[in-house]
Amino acid sequence: MLERVLRVLEGAIEAVGQVVAWFVVGLTIALTYEALARLLFVAPTVWAYDVTYMLYGAHFMLGAAYTLRRGGHVRTDFLYERLPEVWQRRVDTICYLLFYFGPVLALLWFGSGFALEAWRRAERAITSPWMPVIYPFKTVIPVAAILLLVQGLVEFVRNLGLAGR
Repeated sequence: MLERVLRVLEGAIEAVGQVVAWFVVGLTIALTYEALARLLFVAPTVWAYDVTYMLYGAHFMLGAAYTLRRGGHVRTDFLYERLPEVWQRRVDTICYLLFYFGPVLALLWFGSGFALEAWRRAERAITSPWMPVIYPFKTVIPVAAILLLVQGLVEFVRNLGLAGR
């Protein structure tokens, strides 16, 4: 039963990662359009900068849990690689408890307050003449934290040996 729950959670993370990967297409289109408009027609856009930082930020944040799921985050510990798998799991379990869950929960707590305040104010970006709404973009922070928390819990449970790999 636990294994089935973990697979469903990982499937959700996988689906989000597959969708978020497509943000790069929108990012590329916006940047290409901006470059062509600026160079060929001497008509820069007022919206391209805002669209690109929001797409890239969302891509980066929402893709973090997917990257964790795929084991894509950088490991710099040359000793870890040499440990037997059982010890790698033990080290991972301790590191999740000491270094992972606290910061992710803080990101969720503070990011939620940040996003709620942006929604309450119907916040807009004042650094741009276009002044796009940014409260949906700020909502990415707590959503990304939830995704990271879910994938971290899956990894933690698997490292404890309570479910298969």
